[in-house]
Amino acid sequence: MKAAPVFETNFPGLALLGRGKVRDIYDLGEQLLIVATDRISAYDVVMPTPIPDKGKILTKISAFWFGALAEVVDNHLVTVKVNEFPEQCLPYAEELEGRSMLVTKAEPLPVECIVRGYLSGSGWKDYQRHGSVCGITLPAGLLESSSLESPIFTPSTKAERGLHDENIDFATLGEKVGTSLAEKLRELSIALYKKGAAIAGQRGIIIADTKFEFGIVDDRLALIDEVLTPDSSRFWPADKYEPGRSQESFDKQYLRDYLDQSGWNHKPPAPSLPDEVVQNTRTRYLEALERLTQG
Repeated sequence: MKAAPVFETNFPGLALLGRGKVRDIYDLGEQLLIVATDRISAYDVVMPTPIPDKGKILTKISAFWFGALAEVVDNHLVTVKVNEFPEQCLPYAEELEGRSMLVTKAEPLPVECIVRGYLSGSGWKDYQRHGSVCGITLPAGLLESSSLESPIFTPSTKAERGLHDENIDFATLGEKVGTSLAEKLRELSIALYKKGAAIAGQRGIIIADTKFEFGIVDDRLALIDEVLTPDSSRFWPADKYEPGRSQESFDKQYLRDYLDQSGWNHKPPAPSLPDEVVQNTRTRYLEALERLTQG
């Protein structure tokens, strides 16, 4: 699979709508073309060094999950088959192959829907300080990476590129999107997490936590963006899981750990990544793909 990395795309004749931390988005009228580059971000800052094939890995994993979770909620995916894309995309078929999705336009909601089944990352830090996560009180005596009795819904704001997302409580979510929609987001997010975690568990992966994004398509709620990828989730090998410590992972945590040890202050500009870190990150993402889609 390994090919020259793609840091940024430019397709003359296609209208560039915007660039996210990872994805370049083109406006095709009634639909969008979402191209997953090989950019990688950490602490909401894009690294200057891409991870070869990362965009293809993310696209394959998302396509897998859009299919597996379609019975829970509608999604915006039309196809990942480049030969089914609109005619204006075909001159760029080679560059688009494997790393792009044709999707229905949606009105994105201004929040990220995070579900946690285990206590890790910012959730663990919040618990250590307050005994709660996003206003949800948890039992005393939990350890780092402890399994929670039931998954919890801990939404956050969706920051612009270069800014940081902020955790919010359920009441604040209700103020942003309305109480009824907030309740629906919580219900769907937990249902998606439970189904995804069950499927991943059969393949030897624990999904510790994840982030979902939703939008409105034809007055209906739909799952959008990416789904249960190593960029948006913590994936742990089940056979090496042990509460009370940080876990080995198939996600960005390896990169975050390297950056923390490097002394970087989490502010732009980000440092270039050594070849070893690039290769080890790629290997972890590939492991997630192979376990999930070949299990």
